[in-house]
Amino acid sequence: MIVNARVACRCGTITVVTASTAALAAEFDQHRSRLIGLGYRLTGRLADAEDAVQDAWFRLVAADRDEIRDLGSWLTTVVSRLCLDRMRSAAARREQYVGPWLPEPLVTPLDSDPGEIVADQDDLRIAALRVLHELPPDQRLAFVLHDGFDVPFAEIAEVLGCSVPTARQHASRARRAMAEAEPPPRVPLPEQQRVLEEFLTAVASRDIGAIARVLHPDVVVYGDGGGRTRTARRPVAGVDKVARFIVGLLRKYDDTLLAQARPVLVNGDLGLLFPGSPADRLGPRAVAIAVRDGRTAAVFDIANPDKLGHLTW
Repeated sequence: MIVNARVACRCGTITVVTASTAALAAEFDQHRSRLIGLGYRLTGRLADAEDAVQDAWFRLVAADRDEIRDLGSWLTTVVSRLCLDRMRSAAARREQYVGPWLPEPLVTPLDSDPGEIVADQDDLRIAALRVLHELPPDQRLAFVLHDGFDVPFAEIAEVLGCSVPTARQHASRARRAMAEAEPPPRVPLPEQQRVLEEFLTAVASRDIGAIARVLHPDVVVYGDGGGRTRTARRPVAGVDKVARFIVGLLRKYDDTLLAQARPVLVNGDLGLLFPGSPADRLGPRAVAIAVRDGRTAAVFDIANPDKLGHLTW
């Protein structure tokens, strides 16, 4: 007997939703944030993560529940497999990507809760995700599942279609690459606020020496425009080059560049949101910073329109 039945349709597939399915949905929702966080770590795109989680839901509805011993583990495996397909197909496209590739930013107002997906998640910083997404898909998946979600290597091997020793090797190589890259760790927001204010004050002065003094010796600017808007097409590294690059931008776009800036949280860290200037053909962008030793160590300029469509300006 079907109780409180209604019809849900997605991509031509019709599912009858009963009272028992509603109960299943409530149980599924308890895992949703964790699954979206997993998908976002793996793909770097919130839309891809949400699609994978939605696909996992439809697979769950069609599955035999008697064969699912641990729903959380089952969903993690399904979402991982769905994301792995996306990751492998995206790997070839990224070889043709114009300029550095950065993840889609998760932007929230300063006075709001960043949300369950981002809150207190150190590995979701743009600085960490940039390094993570330089790894091959299999290494990225093995590392995220094992080190981030405590998934046993036997299950990771099943997702990857490889042996357990190979899965261990993938995770080990990823772990080593992350350690060698050493992305700046997250610092408390008050320190980020101080560093950002010092940085913006120096930038407003247009003085190369003043800007250089607030930059970390290993500072790098990464621009992700995907070839569709204006930003640095190659990483700009070193104090002098970064300071001159910033002054060059100010001379080109005048004071409107700073006047547009709105402080926000970008993946839980302090950053800036720029609505863009059509007159100067300067598109909208989200800018995140990373702090090391009390100075600005990295600037991430995410300007690819494909990665900003979900933002409110």
